[in-house]
Amino acid sequence: MPAAHRRDTPPPRTGSSETEVLRGFLGYLRDAIAAKVEGAPEPQVRTYRTPSGTNLLGLLHHLTAVERATFLGEEVADWQATFDAPAEDSVADVVARYRETVARADAVLDTCTGLGAPVPRPPMRRPAPSIRWALAHMIEETGRHAGHADILRELTDGTTGR
Repeated sequence: MPAAHRRDTPPPRTGSSETEVLRGFLGYLRDAIAAKVEGAPEPQVRTYRTPSGTNLLGLLHHLTAVERATFLGEEVADWQATFDAPAEDSVADVVARYRETVARADAVLDTCTGLGAPVPRPPMRRPAPSIRWALAHMIEETGRHAGHADILRELTDGTTGR
């Protein structure tokens, strides 16, 4: 199957502050993975492409749960279950939920005054991480899964690039 190409976008040009750089790169990766999942065909988007059960739609569903846990303080009882999107949710539903969660997380980040402060979220069983740690973690987590998504999307329908 010939590959469909999307235009790659270069890394973001951000301001020089640590906050601008971290948030700029996180936003770049968030946009990349959402674009990678957007428009992927059903039911192939749910097809397990690895022995561990990884699928393209599940990656974005998982990242939604990670964003909610990290920035919004939501508890996750079963992390493994977050790797499968509900059968009744379409690709558009999962992408929209991810984008809505990102907007809510960004609204929380917009209220933060310093990277060393804890993430302002409801109390959980463990203390909130610093904003710096949360941003670095989400860059790592989103970047890792965006790389997986690149491969899975190409295996799904031949689409490459962001």
